Amino acid sequence: MTLTRREGLRLAGAAAASAILTRPANADVWPTHPIKAVIPFTAGATVDIVGRIVLERLSVRLGQPIVVENRGGAGGSIGTAVVAKSDPDGYTMLVHASAHSAAPAAYANLPYDTANDFAAVATFGTVPNVTVVAPSKGIKTLKELVARAKSGSMTFASAGVGSATHWAAERLRVSAGFNATHIPFRGPESLTEVMAGRVDFMCIGVSAALGFLRSGQLIPLAVSTLQRSRALPDVPTTTELGYANSDYNFWMGMLVPAKTSRDLVDRLYRTIQEVLITPTVIEKFAPQGIEPMPLTPKEFDALIVREIAANKELVKATGMKVN
Repeated sequence: MTLTRREGLRLAGAAAASAILTRPANADVWPTHPIKAVIPFTAGATVDIVGRIVLERLSVRLGQPIVVENRGGAGGSIGTAVVAKSDPDGYTMLVHASAHSAAPAAYANLPYDTANDFAAVATFGTVPNVTVVAPSKGIKTLKELVARAKSGSMTFASAGVGSATHWAAERLRVSAGFNATHIPFRGPESLTEVMAGRVDFMCIGVSAALGFLRSGQLIPLAVSTLQRSRALPDVPTTTELGYANSDYNFWMGMLVPAKTSRDLVDRLYRTIQEVLITPTVIEKFAPQGIEPMPLTPKEFDALIVREIAANKELVKATGMKVN
């Protein structure tokens, strides 16, 4: 078949357009249409609240709408799997938290490879967990809590098996060398039971505990981060008190499919850094007790790899039954 010059140009143009549509996005021209951000937790969760604060300003910077899709379930692994299978074209993002690096230890048959199916982009920050008790317990320091636990029985609450509150408490318990019975809950009743004194202690995010700490309904004993929390500057860290490897970072951040171009990852990283220092975001982060956690994409990737290994070791050490 012989093609006319006009037909040949038309076909060549169509082929070029098809190639543009199917190859990964070029950071110089991306984005040209709305972006989807998957948050693998229910609306209203801390990750959802923080993620939406960042995504709102990121959308303005990028000049395109970012549509949030909450896909909760199985410790975040259901929504995460959606992103793992997405095209690496910059139009599907994952907003996740430290549960991401806990998943390989918690679930035996994940439908994705946590370390290799994603490219870490940027951390939004970290929320320190704080170990709290009711005033009725008569415990004023973490060392008193540990001593009492070693001399008798002790219970601790969590927001569910495999939750950040569970991991943080287990890391503290193993480091301090005491036994305690885990009592998981599905909602805010976990903190209610601790305040009532029916459960001995809990390691909970500062953002959820601040109001109760200020009203005196809870006593803060220590925070889980390596540095003291700006929200609780007078409260020592668990490592400061001598409990090595007891720190637990409840980070939140963004990842994309692994084969996303490095140029696009770097552009996203730079843009998110700009977003994080805007007055609007700083103002909205303050009540959440969010601490800065500046990491480059490569440092963020390395953190996830380290945490995967540490969480697997924790499961072995504790015999935790998660899934």
